[in-house]
Amino acid sequence: MSNSPIHAFLVGRILAEELGAAVEKTLTNSLSAVGKFDAEQRENLRQLSERVMERVERVEAETGTPTSAVSVSTAVSTDSDLQALVDNLRAEIAQLRSELQRYRNETTRSGE
Repeated sequence: MSNSPIHAFLVGRILAEELGAAVEKTLTNSLSAVGKFDAEQRENLRQLSERVMERVERVEAETGTPTSAVSVSTAVSTDSDLQALVDNLRAEIAQLRSELQRYRNETTRSGE
């Protein structure tokens, strides 16, 4: 019976079921790991924003300078706000780099 078409069909079907179960298990574990990573990163971001705000408040208390900026914890309350904040920071960094390069070029020319 090991050479019969029915036996071959049953082997194929059971093999397909086992492979499907293995793929399902692997996919489930992978998605679980991605979800866990995402949750950890969100928690890390929340903790970072809290630490930043604590430091800002401490510096303000030491210097007596009131803040006029929107708090970071409010600014990063949603993903779109976070992305906008990151984009703005990147733009400021690019502008500062450009100004620094311009300053360096002017200093080099005047020193020649």
